[in-house]
Amino acid sequence: MKLITAIIKPFKLVAVRDALREAGINGVTVSEVKEFGRQKGHTELYRGAEYAVDFLPKTMLQIAVTEQQLDGVLEVIGSSAQNGKIGDGKIFVANLEQVVRIRTGETGSNAI
Repeated sequence: MKLITAIIKPFKLVAVRDALREAGINGVTVSEVKEFGRQKGHTELYRGAEYAVDFLPKTMLQIAVTEQQLDGVLEVIGSSAQNGKIGDGKIFVANLEQVVRIRTGETGSNAI
């Protein structure tokens, strides 16, 4: 089993969610996060004062998948989140040792 963590632009969330749903993935955890990377932030003007916004808003998705689902889910996220510009995001994949569904006690891939 694998844990996919994807950092994407917030306005791409609906497109990614819909694409994942079409691919048969129903369980996604979504968090609002702030990110600092190559995009470097920007400056804004507030009441005549200029200030730097270093951390940009992003959306983080976490999805637990089986080995068989991994490549398909990576393709779906990559194609639906891509804008072709700097700051599109990143996808991280980590091994997932164990999963337990609290309600039923199912473990492993049955709990996904």
